[in-house]
Amino acid sequence: MTRPKNDSQLIRWQPDVTVAAVCERDGRFLLVEERSKSSNQIVFNQPAGHMENLETVDEAVRREVLEETCRHFEPQGVVGLYRLPLSKDKTYIRYTFFGQVSQIDPNANLDPDIIASHWLTLDEIRNHQQLRSPLVLQCIEDYLAGSKHPLSIVKEI
Repeated sequence: MTRPKNDSQLIRWQPDVTVAAVCERDGRFLLVEERSKSSNQIVFNQPAGHMENLETVDEAVRREVLEETCRHFEPQGVVGLYRLPLSKDKTYIRYTFFGQVSQIDPNANLDPDIIASHWLTLDEIRNHQQLRSPLVLQCIEDYLAGSKHPLSIVKEI
């Protein structure tokens, strides 16, 4: 990749920072069925979403799981950090955690873009035609391959 010759040619890169949760129970993984705002298509994803201003990564993943599944999430570790460039102007940086979820909290409110949540096997996910991005399967495969790092690798300064 060639670099611009001077600072006036530089355009500040501003990736979207997201969080996601890999939740496994009895060999099945929790995915949400949602309507994509960008494409208006029905897609499947881990409980995931954008970090909000002044929110810690831990707070963001707990909030997103609750909003998308009505379940409380307890992070146990980090699967990985992922960079997904979609175009010249759009790149996602994703913090992916693994952990456990509670039963459905009847007092929680489901995000309006979420249609339902599903517990799917790895084969069902691999054969699914409507995954939101390649990150959905990649994060699960990394988790199953042993990519399980302590929460302490994420530092909030």
